[in-house]
Amino acid sequence: MDEPSSDAHLPNPVPIEGYGRGGFRFGEMSHTGSILCLPSGIWRWSAATVADIDVASLDRVFAESARIDMLLVGTGRTLVPLPEALRWRLRDVAIGVECMATGVAIPTWNLLLGEGRRVAAALLAVD
Repeated sequence: MDEPSSDAHLPNPVPIEGYGRGGFRFGEMSHTGSILCLPSGIWRWSAATVADIDVASLDRVFAESARIDMLLVGTGRTLVPLPEALRWRLRDVAIGVECMATGVAIPTWNLLLGEGRRVAAALLAVD
């Protein structure tokens, strides 16, 4: 079976309905693995651990930086801060960043999205 295209995505941002077992439920569908929630929609994200979060893995975030004020980073089961250099790189494009456990990041994303804020989320999947 062919692997789905990395360009496959849900073309609009929606609330996250559930998470766990290595994936997420949103938009009446499910996805196994980590996700990026952006103004352009919800995208598959290759990051599996905090160590995978870097400038390259956040390329879509940087590409949409003009439409994002805040990036929520769900770092799995526990809060793990991002390296200071990456935090500064995000600040350089005027994106504030908040790290939190994925389970905390999801309701925060849902709330800020519902308020119409210019928010994005990078969410690591948890088992």
